[in-house]
Amino acid sequence: MKFSPWPAVLLLLASAAYFLPQTRLPAEFSPSTSAPALRDPLSPQTRQLFLQSRPATVVVQQMGKARGDYVRYGIGTGVVIAGDRILTAYHVVDGAQILKIKTLSGAVFDAKVVAFDNAADIALLTTTAHGLTSLPLSAREAKVGEQVLAIGNSGHDFLQARTGRLLRLGAKARQADFPQNTLEMNAPLAPGDSGGPIINAQGEVIGIVSYIRINEQGQTVTSYAVAVNQNSPLIADLLAGRKKDVPAVGLAFDSDQSASQEPAGAVIGQVVSGSPAAQAGLQPAHYDEQGQRTSLGDVITAVNGIHTPHANDVIFEIRRRQVGDLVTLEINHQGSTRQVTLSLVAKGSINYDR
Repeated sequence: MKFSPWPAVLLLLASAAYFLPQTRLPAEFSPSTSAPALRDPLSPQTRQLFLQSRPATVVVQQMGKARGDYVRYGIGTGVVIAGDRILTAYHVVDGAQILKIKTLSGAVFDAKVVAFDNAADIALLTTTAHGLTSLPLSAREAKVGEQVLAIGNSGHDFLQARTGRLLRLGAKARQADFPQNTLEMNAPLAPGDSGGPIINAQGEVIGIVSYIRINEQGQTVTSYAVAVNQNSPLIADLLAGRKKDVPAVGLAFDSDQSASQEPAGAVIGQVVSGSPAAQAGLQPAHYDEQGQRTSLGDVITAVNGIHTPHANDVIFEIRRRQVGDLVTLEINHQGSTRQVTLSLVAKGSINYDR
């Protein structure tokens, strides 16, 4: 059997490891007078770069309220690029009720999303803070082989350094709902580093951390960041205040699919109420009290005539289209086949928490 270079998991830093147990307003958001000491051994040159760059990075905290108490939904990282503008990963702020940032000095400020590109997993925030230190975006394209510095909050660290080397440009994610054309690095990043900057030797931001690949032992194999620079159309759109969501129909898929399943296709696990999929009458699988699937509902076998043997194929075919487009799904239900045409809507307009 051949060894796959993608053996275990592609893990978005917004996944289960990113989302922390709900608590009251965490202690780390109390003002502090000094930053924690550096933990990673760094060369003198890298240490100087880190000390210069660290004040421009912030903790990004997604908060909410439950029964009158503040609860913490997740923690990530961000980087100030000018004035009150902060870049971070979109999945760090997706669906946030309340956003807070914490600076290196320990000060806490409100923040809000002013622009985003969901497919690229990047967002632009503004904050009530003034006089923040910022980092410049790179004026050139990143280069394979160059040393990079990441700053983030993984492992319960506070704005600590992670170093590595840039391995590849334009890396393709094997998951349709992950950003494509990313920077691939060997920096040992982990949940909590999402949204943090990737910095070159000149102290310029060349990327924003998005996702990692881990092995079966849960160790980071490679890390991925969305490429940014001064001439990037992506950055131009964000600075212009554009909000670009991905298309969706209101489905979640069952990941428990065997290679021998008949028919081969994407098993619908959830149909969101009020969504285009619900309005079209699509039916999910049935489950027992332990969450085990007891019977299939609808299975999507093709999108616009393109065979989709797996859920990832369906997501890819939907996401490569635009909000407002029509798609025709071929549905198999207990051996009977039919076609359903749906209008794609912005994912943010669908309440998946219902």
